[in-house]
Amino acid sequence: MGYQGPTALDRSPVDRDKGCTMTDHVLTLISAVPGGLAAETVDGIGAALVRLGAHIGRADWLDERTVCDLPFADLNDDQADAAARALLADAPVDVLAQPAVDRRKRLLIADMESTLIENEMLDELAGYVGKRAEITEITARAMNGELDFRGALDARVKLLAGLDAAVLDESAGAIRYTPGAKALVQTMQANGARTAIVSGGFRFYTQRVARELGVAEHFGNELEVADGRLTGRVVPPVLGREAKLDALVRLAADAALPLSATLATGDGANDLDMIAAAGLGIAFRAKPVVAARAKWRVVHGDLTALLYAQGYRASEIVGGEIVAG
Repeated sequence: MGYQGPTALDRSPVDRDKGCTMTDHVLTLISAVPGGLAAETVDGIGAALVRLGAHIGRADWLDERTVCDLPFADLNDDQADAAARALLADAPVDVLAQPAVDRRKRLLIADMESTLIENEMLDELAGYVGKRAEITEITARAMNGELDFRGALDARVKLLAGLDAAVLDESAGAIRYTPGAKALVQTMQANGARTAIVSGGFRFYTQRVARELGVAEHFGNELEVADGRLTGRVVPPVLGREAKLDALVRLAADAALPLSATLATGDGANDLDMIAAAGLGIAFRAKPVVAARAKWRVVHGDLTALLYAQGYRASEIVGGEIVAG
């Protein structure tokens, strides 16, 4: 089914020989509730864009009554985005407006904690030393940009000094994968994309997550261990905000890709630079400071939203859910 609003179609410039609407941007609407996006809602958004001067094409349902692409031209992406959000109000629907050309990215760089997995692993470790509340508060402030990342990391790791290194493996059993994580990785890889985890967390966990999701490469920090116990220090150099951006640029260059062909996603302040530099940089269920500064954001949906943002159809998505173990 497609957009049928006569007012919108009357405003659309149509190439009569090819029978197609010439639109160069696309507004993607992604309901977090299966079947939660009505055709009437899409009609209303299309009419709103027309009132702003846009020319629009027929809606393309990537997942029936759940995800829809609405092509448009002659309107700023931010205006299209704002108009859609205003009509949707508090509905659990994510909105992404972007150029229609080259939507499918060939490099995925993802943060790990609170992105590919739901946990913050330093917070999990804190439970073993009875300091979860203290460390969780520092984590939240650091991810919201209120504290320097390096200083906050050192302060939290210091509280773990003396902890038996065996708890690293035990804590890994608590990993909860974000819904859609495996589908995101495997669908992009099945379509020729390169994938990498770039985390300010620890390689002990990035290695495990990369293996279980099938991510090709992973980068993270190293906890110092001596005599079988954590020393309370991180082995330098520390991977933080600048290193995440450097990884995006380097991996794109290694693959001979322009940054426009890359997708970066994360939730914290140390992800902002790579999100801003990527061709498609999506703040995923992000902290307020990150959501406010990112051009694209997913607030309601799971990680399959990042596939729909690239124009993948539900029938093209591969890879099921994963249970850690």
